[in-house]
Amino acid sequence: MQISTEPIDEVLYPQIEPHTTGFLEVSTLHTLYYERSGNPDGLPIIVIHGGPGGGSQPSYRRYFDPEKFDIIQFDQRGCGKSTPHAELEENHTHASVCDIELLRNFFGFEKWHVFGGSWGSTLSLIYAQHYPDRVLSLVLRGIFMCRKSELHWFYQDGASHIFPDAFETYRDHIPLQEQHDLIQAYYSRLTNADVEVRRAAAREWTRWEMATSRLFPDPSYVEKAEDLDFAVAFARIECHYFINGIFVEEAHILNNIEKINHIPTVIVQGRYDVVCPARSAWELHKALNHSELLIVPDAGHSVGEVGIARALVAATDKI
Repeated sequence: MQISTEPIDEVLYPQIEPHTTGFLEVSTLHTLYYERSGNPDGLPIIVIHGGPGGGSQPSYRRYFDPEKFDIIQFDQRGCGKSTPHAELEENHTHASVCDIELLRNFFGFEKWHVFGGSWGSTLSLIYAQHYPDRVLSLVLRGIFMCRKSELHWFYQDGASHIFPDAFETYRDHIPLQEQHDLIQAYYSRLTNADVEVRRAAAREWTRWEMATSRLFPDPSYVEKAEDLDFAVAFARIECHYFINGIFVEEAHILNNIEKINHIPTVIVQGRYDVVCPARSAWELHKALNHSELLIVPDAGHSVGEVGIARALVAATDKI
């Protein structure tokens, strides 16, 4: 296997700033932050970030030709600049799907392209299944369908066999008598009334995910766990969704695949993705009639890995 060595800056488009930012009230409780960059007369594309609870990133703008695309980003409920911060009430998959459709109407697009990775791939697929006539194409990365087997693999037993060193501190934050169900144990701490209990659990949950996200672990990723504002929203909202099975039935996406079989879909998947293993991408590809699967041989889960970035930019360039 030949490892990509070129700098990621040579793969992505140059840095740009949004020309429009604002807030959209989506309920009496929640307000979403949004931004718009690129060409206002270009092809509309919405970027759906991961987590849930991860928030949008300036670097996401760089996966699109700014002359070609009208790029919409937003922070999902409770994270990033959206308010209230780390809020779990009225925060569920159906609400997020409705928020995306509200944004489409707000910007006045009849249809748009959808780009999402990790949890963003989950939400992109469920949104498309709810509004198949509004989606022109899907570009997806690091497929996650939030089945029980996927959650067990990463948060309980599976990835632990590949990263036992990183898993040890995540596991041992929880007393031995509760380690048989780590998601439940973390949920009880992430929703604890004591802010320090919440922060400590959020740090360990986030550190585990960041330590395993790249083929070659990146210390700067692991350090994200020390940003407690980020970590608390990220961990609380993720765990809230996962303890509730993302508020849909098991295998929801595959059970409703016929609704999106007509939508052109590109799937980019790291061969050595430990967070969201390639099996899910393979099963989605086999179920989708109009999908193309690109397995990147020298990558893990992160959108910031060169091989992943190159494949995503190639996919958006072809739109």
